[in-house]
Amino acid sequence: MDKEPYLSVIIPIYNEVPNFRRGSLNRVHSYLASQPFSWEIILVNDGSTDGTLSLLQNFSATHPHTRVLDNPHQGKAASVMAGVFASAGQIILFTDTDQATPITEFDKFREAFTRGFDLAVGSRSGRPGAPVFRQILAYGMIIVRTLILRLPVRDTQCGFKAFTSQAGRKIFTAFSLVHPARPISGPAVNPGFDVEILYLARKMGFKIAEVPVLWTHQETKRVRFFHDAVSGLKELLLIRYRSLTHVYRY
Repeated sequence: MDKEPYLSVIIPIYNEVPNFRRGSLNRVHSYLASQPFSWEIILVNDGSTDGTLSLLQNFSATHPHTRVLDNPHQGKAASVMAGVFASAGQIILFTDTDQATPITEFDKFREAFTRGFDLAVGSRSGRPGAPVFRQILAYGMIIVRTLILRLPVRDTQCGFKAFTSQAGRKIFTAFSLVHPARPISGPAVNPGFDVEILYLARKMGFKIAEVPVLWTHQETKRVRFFHDAVSGLKELLLIRYRSLTHVYRY
């Protein structure tokens, strides 16, 4: 592999034995192995307690260009951030273990980077198969997000995003100053994480391409309707407050 691969794929992982056994990581590796560009996979274990780490270490030992970062439990945002700072690729992609948006959708992102965009953001249409409450939450957040942040991205929450190395490192450096990694307890999917990194990208002047992608609903116990709605609104207001009070440094 080149010293600087074209693509770094970051997968944050917390207690994902079922998805691992369904072969999700095998599909990621098989796709990348068939590509003409160089690549690496960075599996960020977020302090899993269910045997995930052992499975990841065995996977890495038998699959070339794959490595494991073993972090204490800090949540998805911290896991992605750690992966970004450990990556060597010209393009940095983060994607979910369940592959709700399959890795093959990266083919659509390559054109955006060829055209000079700094970020490519997966955009889901209608979220087929998702429970009604999740669709209500999604559409409600679009309205509130537009009113509060004027962020011109319709689907901020799709867990399939890519950056140029320059953009990713600058965005996550600023993000880390506001959100230093620290140990937590219990599952943690911060609904404001995706919005904040996109808001920072826009403030920094990076060009964002919103790219339609395939998406299949995957059951998860980490999405809680009322809690996530309240947390999401709180995060939007905090992002706006930080911006108005010049908290962000870059």
